[in-house]
Amino acid sequence: MVQVSAGGLNRTPGSPSLDLSGKRNRGMSERVIQLLLSACAVFTMITTVGIGAILAYESIRFFGEVGVTDFLFGNQWTALFPQDQHFGVLPLVRGTLTIALISAFVSIPLGLLAAIYLSEYASEGARAVLKPTLEVLAGVPTIVYGFFALKFITPNLIDPILDVGVFNGLAAGIAIGILTLPLVASLSEDALRAVPRSLREAAYGLGATKLETAVRVILPAAISGVIASFILAISRAIGETMIVALAAGSRPAGQGTGGPWDATQSMQTMTGFIAQAFSGDVSRGTPAFYSLFGVGLLLFLMTLMMNVLSQWIAQRFRQEYE
Repeated sequence: MVQVSAGGLNRTPGSPSLDLSGKRNRGMSERVIQLLLSACAVFTMITTVGIGAILAYESIRFFGEVGVTDFLFGNQWTALFPQDQHFGVLPLVRGTLTIALISAFVSIPLGLLAAIYLSEYASEGARAVLKPTLEVLAGVPTIVYGFFALKFITPNLIDPILDVGVFNGLAAGIAIGILTLPLVASLSEDALRAVPRSLREAAYGLGATKLETAVRVILPAAISGVIASFILAISRAIGETMIVALAAGSRPAGQGTGGPWDATQSMQTMTGFIAQAFSGDVSRGTPAFYSLFGVGLLLFLMTLMMNVLSQWIAQRFRQEYE
């Protein structure tokens, strides 16, 4: 028995004691875990800021020799030529955006249809098999997709229909679309399944079919997550390296026989140029060397803006249900 007196808490002989050490230990553990998690979050922020700072610092030397306007709006890129060097990045940007858009035309509709099937039509058993199988595509090394585009997509799927070169942006875009398809399908399916069951039942009660419910009720309710998956897939396509290095070629868009947006011809992307330059003989301290950091900084800013846009869309159009 415990007695409370003016002097404090008294225990009678034989009464059970109050052991608070376990509670104190749990509180200490929670504080340690909180500090570790906070340190991980701060580390990721410092890493991102550090990457941007290093790119910006090295790019200052490049922009000291090449004007920012000439770099951003110039239409000729011959950075690796020993003579008559030009550093207009627009051909690389065109190649990057062209291949990213081609990949979007592949991954977005197929990924969205796969997500709708997995969310609304597939049984639990089928979903348990199909979703992991689909996500295996995201784990395939990108260099394998590059060889797949070079040895299968170009000669067997594109060449019988269109007159294309061995290296072309169309095959690279299709391969990147296959690579990013699981990203769209998985994130969109998660967004669709997060919509409450009550909305589905209400639509069925009004006489809507399963397809009408999926397209007119479920998809609009999950639109923020779906659009965010689209933007993340395009951002992933913009940053892809090995596929474009193997399958797209090394000639900047518009500097060959085709037009500036001709995806049937060779077109180099920003990541493709960086891979080519680092695998070649670029002397340190030359404008060609520092152009790598200028291109890297622009690529960093593009992907950063795409990720920020996806987060803004997810926050702006997100709907919460009880």
